[in-house]
Amino acid sequence: MIKLSPSLLATDFSNLTIPLSQCNSGEVSMIHIDVMDGNFVPNITMGPVVINGIRKATNLLLDVHLMINKPENFISDFIKVGSNLITFHVEATKNPFNLINQIKNEGLKCGITLKPSSDISLIEDYIEYVDLILIMSVEPGFGGQKFIPGMLDRIYYVKDMTNKLNSKPDISVDGDVKLSNAKQIIDAGANILVSGTGIFGTPDPVSTMKKFYMMGGK
Repeated sequence: MIKLSPSLLATDFSNLTIPLSQCNSGEVSMIHIDVMDGNFVPNITMGPVVINGIRKATNLLLDVHLMINKPENFISDFIKVGSNLITFHVEATKNPFNLINQIKNEGLKCGITLKPSSDISLIEDYIEYVDLILIMSVEPGFGGQKFIPGMLDRIYYVKDMTNKLNSKPDISVDGDVKLSNAKQIIDAGANILVSGTGIFGTPDPVSTMKKFYMMGGK
């Protein structure tokens, strides 16, 4: 059973009601929101004010991916605006355990992630304490990049690690996820697919969402 988390980064920000309506029609599990600060990654996107507007426009779960330095300084702002799941980069904070506890103590789900160029060992101490592991299959910063083939091995590796735990976090994959490679990603162990241009760059995003679900069951 897979879940789909369409990424709003690939949409027209001048009218987010259209992709939000498409997500409702596609019966997706959640919406993926990329937050970039121009420091941790070389791009700037949206912040709590925009997320607050999105929250007012939809009842879907908000899957918020923080690509920012020192996320602990801003986490309360993202909690207040209605995020349901907050994922942060372990490279961006000095004490991931403190941040995990802060997020979960507020009743939200917590995810961790790291850049493809970072050693996977950086997350090993935390995986049994979080709800989600996000595997970046492109270097974070911009949409429309190509899937890094070696990240399939990383999905297999993380799946193997989670199989050894009593609590099994979701495994999400973000970066050039599309219909043509979704089956490979699912077979490697992912159960959440984050897709931006792979959905909103197609002629019929709603139909594409439904085709994703057909690959892994709903």
